[in-house]
Amino acid sequence: MKALSELLSLSGQVAVVTGGASGIGLAIARRLAEQGARLCLIDRSDTVAATATSLGDGHIGVQADVTDEAAIVSACETALSTLGRVDILINNAGIALIAPAAETTTETWDLTFAINMRAPFLFARTLGPAMCERGHGRIVNIASQAALVALDKHAAYSASKAGILGLTKVLAFEWGPRGVTTNAISPTVVETELGKKVWAGPVGDAFRAEVPTRRFAQPDEIACAVLYLVSDAAAMVNGENFVIDGGYTIR
Repeated sequence: MKALSELLSLSGQVAVVTGGASGIGLAIARRLAEQGARLCLIDRSDTVAATATSLGDGHIGVQADVTDEAAIVSACETALSTLGRVDILINNAGIALIAPAAETTTETWDLTFAINMRAPFLFARTLGPAMCERGHGRIVNIASQAALVALDKHAAYSASKAGILGLTKVLAFEWGPRGVTTNAISPTVVETELGKKVWAGPVGDAFRAEVPTRRFAQPDEIACAVLYLVSDAAAMVNGENFVIDGGYTIR
């Protein structure tokens, strides 16, 4: 029996984290780096390279717009050419443009799907086949509790995250026999710096009161779940949706 530290070790592995310059993505990056992975952070922020450097030696940051297919392919090529291969893909980059369904513009709908649904597919399609050829890989898609229950003013967001769950299952089914597992994580509100601002005051208090644990999630709680799913400890977990919502969706 392997020691837990050995099961969780990512030494010698390479991980791509989209949206890795801040928030949940940065928390994920820190945990993966702590376990020995080399990282390629992909983010639209011009601070992404400096953020990657701050994690230690051997990490890179690539600035890219994930609504642009050519930019995604180029970023993946940079990761492969610089780091040699990619073993782990974390599709974390996302956007939440909130409005009542009747007031959601076509532009808002299309942008939400471009970032939340199309980009994860393109990253998986670009990097997944090589994982299958090597017989090993881990893909984790960040979904949301909004994929499971109705949330007011979340039509585009909920639909895109529900689509992520469908994509996760199909990739798990197709690529599982070739050694590549694909799973999703569906958090409740996460208290990133942005999350704290958006959910401050009475709105946040009211939502928090509906969560059985009476609080929101912390970025590192999501990061630790990601670490588990990409590790050897979770080698038999495939096609699942790991819900981290304090029990919000059990009602």
